[in-house]
Amino acid sequence: MKTRTAVATALCALALAAVALGQQAAQLAPPRAGFSFPQKQTLTYSVDWRVFPAGTAVLHFEATGNRERITANADTIGAINLLFHVGDRFQSTFDREKGCTYEFDKQTVEGRRQISSTLKLDYAQSKSILDEKNLVTGQPKHVESPVQGCLTDLLTGIFYASSQSMTLGHSFVIPVVDALHTVPVTMKVEGREEIKTPLGTFKTLRVQPTADAGVVKNRGKIWIWYTDDERHLPVQMRARLFWGTITFRLTGNDNK
Repeated sequence: MKTRTAVATALCALALAAVALGQQAAQLAPPRAGFSFPQKQTLTYSVDWRVFPAGTAVLHFEATGNRERITANADTIGAINLLFHVGDRFQSTFDREKGCTYEFDKQTVEGRRQISSTLKLDYAQSKSILDEKNLVTGQPKHVESPVQGCLTDLLTGIFYASSQSMTLGHSFVIPVVDALHTVPVTMKVEGREEIKTPLGTFKTLRVQPTADAGVVKNRGKIWIWYTDDERHLPVQMRARLFWGTITFRLTGNDNK
């Protein structure tokens, strides 16, 4: 369970992981004036569990018209990969101007657990549509649920936050949806720090996502370090949970 969380579950956790049933979501504010999501960009992160290398996460951005697509691959490496193999794939499509997620796909391969799911948001009908399949047993699942307003998802949430103004000591709230649940997540800008990564030293704003419910409530803390500039590029992410600390560090940033 720990090694699985080290790459895939931690990726979702750091992607503002918090889901709560039956809560009213905040309004999703559009990107700030002048901000634009990348036309093409690939970000690579190393993933460490405590002091051990645990895996890699690669995220790619691709713009098509008024929509943006993010794909993410999370894989275990080294000794951890021999103990518990993880090879997860995520994809999110969202509105470049409003930030609203249209579709969030996940394919998780975590040891013997293999699940494929697609979550579609139909804003015209005010509902979410989840289609899920257990790739081991072949058992399908189809569920529809009402939603209110524009929402972001667990993967897009990290980078959607980059589109918002960040002022030291201030907070902003975003509604995050996963499967059939939505929760308002508070992003608090706590302080300024210099962060060293394999790409160099960055001046950053340290942001802490919190929620009143969800999978990480009362289990630890999460921080994301965004560059203190117009890009708000996440160069480091950390989850401090009861069984150890997971850290993502930016190791590659390519405009391709």
